Amino acid sequence: MKIHGIETGRVKVTERWRKGEGKGIKRLLNAVFDKKMTAWLPIHVWIIEHPEGLIVIDTGIPSDANKPRYFPPYMPLLQRAAVFDVSPEDEIGPQIRRLGLNPDDVRWVVLTHLHQDHDGGLHHFPNAEIVVSQDEWNFASGFKGRMNGYLNQRWPRRFSPTLVDFQETAFGPFASHAKLTHAGDVTLVPTPGHSPGHLSVFLNEGDTTIMFAGDTSYTERHLVQLMADGVGTDIVAEIETHRKILAYAAENPTVYLPSHDPDALQRLADRAIIKMQE
Repeated sequence: MKIHGIETGRVKVTERWRKGEGKGIKRLLNAVFDKKMTAWLPIHVWIIEHPEGLIVIDTGIPSDANKPRYFPPYMPLLQRAAVFDVSPEDEIGPQIRRLGLNPDDVRWVVLTHLHQDHDGGLHHFPNAEIVVSQDEWNFASGFKGRMNGYLNQRWPRRFSPTLVDFQETAFGPFASHAKLTHAGDVTLVPTPGHSPGHLSVFLNEGDTTIMFAGDTSYTERHLVQLMADGVGTDIVAEIETHRKILAYAAENPTVYLPSHDPDALQRLADRAIIKMQE
């Protein structure tokens, strides 16, 4: 199998967005009104050339991501706290074609969650089976979803994903999981916290596991130090997810690939496993 990591543009967020401070609504307000911004962070997506078909994990964001007409009235506050830099050539469709692959041939698109920088490239995959967790779909759909910050009005027409039915059997320290491939080497695992229905993708390479982690944390350092972000829906769940990931990695050498970690592509190339705190 071959794995491609693609940077589909960049994003800046406030420092307290990436590393939260406070509790409840104060935590979110700290993230939104913080004046200190991060450096540009990548928006990574991942492609697995699997014997059973091409697998895409997350789809990035469209090049018109900053245009206010797509956002509910309260969203300018969030727009100020999260600024995107994406050109049409950065989008996932053109980048896949530059790899010599065809978006029309993708078998599965797995969305770790339904925030706009992860589902914004769905229109590039008209033939793929789109996979989303049931909990994420329930939280993100309809008017309630828009009020929760999901830009579901931008989803493609007739968007009808396959909703993951997690089996209540353990996968390491995780209580449930679902197999994506018939070979059983690609596993979907619920990793809630950043969003209620967040999932991650585990690829078994034999001696090493590759974990496509979405926004479970912004960097590997944030994971190891149990740092929750400032905009997640459940701090307790997010930290518990971190603990389970670290427990899994203690037993299974794991390459950890969050969506916005500047070091993720190099870790993938080197197969550099999670460095635990000493």
